[in-house]
Amino acid sequence: MDLTSTLRFRSPELRLFTGKSNSPLNNPLKHQAPILISPNKKTVSVRTTRTATHLTVKAESEEDMSDKFKWVKLQNLDFAPARRLVRTAFTEEQSKLDHCLFKFAPSDIKTEEWYERNSNGLKIFCKSWMPKQIKGVLCFCHGYGDTCTFFFEGIARYIAASGYGVYALDHPGFGLSDGLHGYISDFDELVDNVIETYTKIKAGSPGLRSVPRFILGQSMGGAVTLKVHLKEPQAWDGVILVAPMCKIAEEMKPPPVVLKALTCLAKVMPKAKIFPQKDLAPLAFRDLRKREMAVYNVICYDDLTRLKTGVELLKATDDIEKNLDKVSAPLLILHGAADKVTDPKVSQFLHERASSMDKTLKLYEEGFHCILEGEPDDRIFTVLNDIISWLDERCLSK
Repeated sequence: MDLTSTLRFRSPELRLFTGKSNSPLNNPLKHQAPILISPNKKTVSVRTTRTATHLTVKAESEEDMSDKFKWVKLQNLDFAPARRLVRTAFTEEQSKLDHCLFKFAPSDIKTEEWYERNSNGLKIFCKSWMPKQIKGVLCFCHGYGDTCTFFFEGIARYIAASGYGVYALDHPGFGLSDGLHGYISDFDELVDNVIETYTKIKAGSPGLRSVPRFILGQSMGGAVTLKVHLKEPQAWDGVILVAPMCKIAEEMKPPPVVLKALTCLAKVMPKAKIFPQKDLAPLAFRDLRKREMAVYNVICYDDLTRLKTGVELLKATDDIEKNLDKVSAPLLILHGAADKVTDPKVSQFLHERASSMDKTLKLYEEGFHCILEGEPDDRIFTVLNDIISWLDERCLSK
């Protein structure tokens, strides 16, 4: 049985224009209040902790897994409690996937999960990966169709094993954080949330104040990271961007007349999921086997883009494009040369325009959008080692 047929492929990155709709007209069950039922009654155990409700489900066959995916489709992931339940139901299966990020993930890393309540009253999911000795800190901003709890788990462990404390959060409305799923009412709210949350984290531990601190953003998270830097130019010792969303290619946008109409409509029905889209799934992962594993990222946003969200993403990239010359921090840009989701030429333009005295651009031949997750194993570790080498050099110079 092909498991990917039970739950449509979820690209772990920018899905501004994707496939068919899960609108209330097509799937009325998914848009009711949360349906928190177990995927397999005979193998479920539930326990409550300070941070979340933990559901452990053992699937012993492909048929069991198929049932679990069908169960996910019954959940209304618009609500954070449902997303948290679904995530815990799949944690064990995710860790056992035949992916290099999971197979070779170092085990001697201390992890912690918790929630920070931000100034808007939202509970923001946070996670850390800590080595025994810390020489620097790296904070992560995930992309539009991603979370910080799936593939990034392996990425964070690999970087932490090189001596870096790694912190990550889910943006409001994404992953395990509060907020309407996939809804961005104001892109600057994502930016301000990153600043607020990571400022708390950096100030909360005396051991973090004396080491270099870096920020890493991937795809839409790259746009968030750039705007964080533009708002606080001196807050970070370096900025790392992976396939950053600095500009959305013209061919990926709706026609100007349609875009104008959608912008007006977003003022009336901002949360509606009707933004026109194209399927970018095959463009995200070059390795077909890894592409198929992305279906296990069960809480990523994978529906039609909400009207206001689409408008805010376009506005954010327009604003960033006008301010590239103000990027002044030590800068590392990594991009797949064959990426058709975010244009590598825009990364080249950023590299040229940035006023940073210390800036590096690396383009990876034949690389698709997800160079940290979706490439052949050797390429994934090449990119990770490039990040670590760059961090090591900046830490030695401090």
